[in-house]
Amino acid sequence: MAAMTATINVMLAIHGKKTTPIDLYKPLRHYIAQHYSEREAQDAEEDLQAVQHMRTDIERASDALEARRDLLQQYFRALSVMESRFPISNEKEHVNTLYFTWYDAFKPGKKATQQNIHFEKAAIAFNLGAVQSQIALAADRSSPNGLKQACNSFQFAAGAFSFLRDNISMKASGSSSTVDISVECAGMLERLMLAQAQECFYEKVLVDNKPSSLCSKVAKQVGLYYEEAYAALILPPLNQHFDRTWIAHVQLKAAQFHAEACYRVALQLHDQENVAEEIARLKAAGNMLSEAKKSGKGVVGPLLDAVSKLEANINRNLDRAVKENDRVYLMRIPPVESLPSLPAASLVKSAAVGELLDASKEKMFAGLVPDSSAKALSKYTEMLDEVIRVQAEKLQQESEIARVKLREMNLPDSLLSLEGSTSLPEHIRDEVEAVQIDGGPAGFEAEMRQLKDLRRVNEELLVQTEEILEEEAREDAQVRTQFGTRWTRPQSSTLTKSLHDRANGFAANLKQAAESDARIGRTIRDNAPLMAILNARPIEASLPTLGRPILSLNQNEDAIVGTLRQKLAELEMLGSERAGLEDMLKDMKRKDNILPKLMTTSGSYEDLFKKELAKYDPVCAEVAHNVEAQERLIQQIKAANDAFATTFNLQEYLGELLFSHSFSFSFGKVVFFVGEEYDIFFHANIIVVV
Repeated sequence: MAAMTATINVMLAIHGKKTTPIDLYKPLRHYIAQHYSEREAQDAEEDLQAVQHMRTDIERASDALEARRDLLQQYFRALSVMESRFPISNEKEHVNTLYFTWYDAFKPGKKATQQNIHFEKAAIAFNLGAVQSQIALAADRSSPNGLKQACNSFQFAAGAFSFLRDNISMKASGSSSTVDISVECAGMLERLMLAQAQECFYEKVLVDNKPSSLCSKVAKQVGLYYEEAYAALILPPLNQHFDRTWIAHVQLKAAQFHAEACYRVALQLHDQENVAEEIARLKAAGNMLSEAKKSGKGVVGPLLDAVSKLEANINRNLDRAVKENDRVYLMRIPPVESLPSLPAASLVKSAAVGELLDASKEKMFAGLVPDSSAKALSKYTEMLDEVIRVQAEKLQQESEIARVKLREMNLPDSLLSLEGSTSLPEHIRDEVEAVQIDGGPAGFEAEMRQLKDLRRVNEELLVQTEEILEEEAREDAQVRTQFGTRWTRPQSSTLTKSLHDRANGFAANLKQAAESDARIGRTIRDNAPLMAILNARPIEASLPTLGRPILSLNQNEDAIVGTLRQKLAELEMLGSERAGLEDMLKDMKRKDNILPKLMTTSGSYEDLFKKELAKYDPVCAEVAHNVEAQERLIQQIKAANDAFATTFNLQEYLGELLFSHSFSFSFGKVVFFVGEEYDIFFHANIIVVV
């Protein structure tokens, strides 16, 4: 039987495709040196040799099955890495001296040659499925572990053929391809491998003495899988490609397990004394086997033996059931076509081999980054930055909203006041402390006295300056009268004009300072009782506190306060959660490197971007949930605060607190300089009352 190995258990394994030797090293190195640089070609030397070594080992095909499986997976990942870096075709600027040649697994006399890396990948994926089927067939199914290994390996073989069909076959197909890697053949082989994996489960349920109903369902699904494989084999292009014994084998196996399902359900019907349907099911099973055996020419002896044994069991049970019905039950036998279809239970599926063949973590040829991949990475980075920016703005906005809402409700200050922990705003506390350092109210009085003394000194200096200027003017006039035109110096009024102007300006400043000092003095005297609180250290000790009402109509003050505190604590937790979410987004972005995936993907960049950005959807959903939770919580805090304000007369307390916060103090110094020969200055301290 071509491309098939049969055992006494009558299952199939696929022979791998053969190939011809090929030199990957020289064409790839030449391309790197030509399109990148000689330096990068030297850096890629180790990777080039590794790829060539893998290809040579695959050509020999002499390793053990497990080692060969691992080699095929490794080489497939290397091909995926090479795909984005080395365009292989007959075009001038591509790697145009590489020709991949592979023989058909089922028609070894036919071969195909392509300058297409997908053709090479298709052959490797096919051989991976083939070697997995060989591992399955080599397992000892007489033991539980061997049976499990066989089942798993058949499912991995199905996964490899499924991957070939869905991802590679269309890219490698054409007039110069082979039928064995076509979509139709890969799909047929997947169903065949699933049928044999399900058959392993059937062997297991028989060994475990499971109920006949379960055995029937499992057998029915085995038959369905074989039936699907048979349907593909009798249609083009496979009907003219496979040996007739292949088609006969699969057809007979389908009939065998459809009959097995009927046989097993008949055993259940016998126990239920439903003899009429039992007879109908057994007749249907016998007819299936009789028809299938007519076209089973060329199938292996063990399969015919298994079918004959099943047929004998069916006929024996049928004879017994007919006799019982004739003697005891006398029930009418329903037509076979009137019977409902037997249920099936699929216990297997094609293994996901995509992760095993994913090359995104491969470091081979990592230094070679095509322009297309670099541009795609830049676009993805922009898209990711936008996602992070939008979410960060939401988080920051919610924190600001929480701060403003709490300030509007005078929280948590109201609660702190209830505990005797009234506090001033930080900027007011700083100003009060500055006043206290300068002596408090007593310091104001000392400053005012000092201001008065300084003003008197400045006024005296100004008078002295004006007298000096007047004396200088009289002397100038006297000399001019005495010497007449012989006195050629400029007039005194011309030389001293700027000094007179500055003296007049200083006189105006002194007058303004005196008026300001007078106003400040009156303000200090008028507010002397209030300013006494500046002697308190700390200043909060002199502020009013919020106390419990002496007479209250509401006896649940503690519950009201407790609820408000709890809601504020929950709000604080939401704030901490927002900080954690923002850090999480930044950390995810820092670790997000999709360049290896960009370099190995064979699909659309947009699809990859969509898939990769989906990683952030859970965090974005948490951000949205946090925002919604805060909106609800703010409403709950407002309701709790309204109850708190009503119970504790909060408006009256806020009025007292506002009055106590109405004054703050700051100091400033203004210094004036005048004089050429004379260093005369005016110094005024200005106290500003807010």
